[in-house]
Amino acid sequence: MNREFDLVIFDWDGTLMDSVAKIVRCFMAAMADANIRPPEESDIRNIIGLGLAEAMAVLLPNSSDQEKSKVIDLYREHFLIHDETEMPFFEGVETGLSQLQDSGYQLAVATGKNRVGLDRLLNLHDFEKYFTATRCSDETSSKPNPQMLNEILASTNVRPDRAIMVGDTTYDMEMAQNADVARIAVSYGVHECPRLLAYQPRDCLKTFPDVLKWLT
Repeated sequence: MNREFDLVIFDWDGTLMDSVAKIVRCFMAAMADANIRPPEESDIRNIIGLGLAEAMAVLLPNSSDQEKSKVIDLYREHFLIHDETEMPFFEGVETGLSQLQDSGYQLAVATGKNRVGLDRLLNLHDFEKYFTATRCSDETSSKPNPQMLNEILASTNVRPDRAIMVGDTTYDMEMAQNADVARIAVSYGVHECPRLLAYQPRDCLKTFPDVLKWLT
């Protein structure tokens, strides 16, 4: 097959997994537990994709480091233990990843999740088999810094011009742009097409099956 790209790098939350509602609920609960007035839901949705420290800097700019750390700890507690909001994969994700792998693509993940959280989900759903490389925000620089993508490119031995990033936020698009990596935006996650198109993605698609069709 004569293909333009060898490596497809996916964001996780809002791109592969429909986890936005759970993330918002857990942030709201964590701030309530910390006696901090929570921001608007739209403000929380807007930071999805960033690392937790970077998200706190945006959401709670006037809070102390101690307060921010407390909210992060409470958020993790709610996410892992208390909150029972379901997090399904978007339609077509599992069969689509298998199809992309079978067609010869290397697959990777670049996510704002921490390593413990991502590994837990990969193990739970038996998804490790799909990905050659994964990078998380707590082991490298947070989006939109390109370091996460640069490390994936180095570990997979793929040139930037042979890789493409798929993501639902401006942080994904800006990170890929900073790494000189092509990008596909998806509008079914957090950010809408008008915002994403500012980063000149190859396309802005409405469903995961559309992504699969584009790549194959």
